[in-house]
Amino acid sequence: MEQAVLDNIIQRLLGVRGKPGKQVQLTEPEIKQLCLVSREIFLQQPNLLEIEAPYGGLPPQANYLFLGDYVDRGKQSLETICLLLAYKIKYPNNFFLLRGNHECASINRIYGFYDECKRRFNVKLWKTFSDCFNCLPVAALIDEKILCMHGGLSPDLNNLDQIRNLRRPTDVPDSGLLCDLLWSDPCNEVKGWGMNDRGVSYTFGADIVTDSFWVQEYEICSEVDETQQLKYGFWLTLGRVMLEIYEFLIVVL
Repeated sequence: MEQAVLDNIIQRLLGVRGKPGKQVQLTEPEIKQLCLVSREIFLQQPNLLEIEAPYGGLPPQANYLFLGDYVDRGKQSLETICLLLAYKIKYPNNFFLLRGNHECASINRIYGFYDECKRRFNVKLWKTFSDCFNCLPVAALIDEKILCMHGGLSPDLNNLDQIRNLRRPTDVPDSGLLCDLLWSDPCNEVKGWGMNDRGVSYTFGADIVTDSFWVQEYEICSEVDETQQLKYGFWLTLGRVMLEIYEFLIVVL
């Protein structure tokens, strides 16, 4: 993808900042190219990304990591995902996108993204996005210490090679390791594995985290007080060994 074309797309998308509801007039060929080029980059990189700090700041001087659910979160999912894919192409080794449970055809078919694609373009473009989403990585390891994913843990997860070896492209199955990495939830009231009220995957308690293999291999989260947690939009759960961001993004430490 030509750099001038890519930069022009990024500038047009950034031009609507602070203008809620204003759509960017991208062409269907431009969007398809974003999907196809980024898809190839996703497949060239591992399913378990291994990223070094500094994390945050501006690429390429620092790395950016996003934990999923880029669509179905408002009326301009197309602008959001196109900007993220454009930055992935521009900074392939500094800008990373993990898969969320809404980067799945059966979910975003219901919760808005399908309708947005159909209304503004056509169903074929939605299918192009689905092909791209099926290639997204599902987890990241920062400085060999912090394990990040959209959802949570899995009873099937015994070592990180299992994540590395998950095949792509793939849709999200109804059960199993990939499903759990995108859907499971921590719960302070649960011991062991429990039923998930969302009807998919599991909830899990602090004992699952502390008994897991990575607690012995990786550093546990440092102390963060409640004021900081509220100010910055995250909180510690399950005996302060797990960091939960917002309500659907999990970082395991």
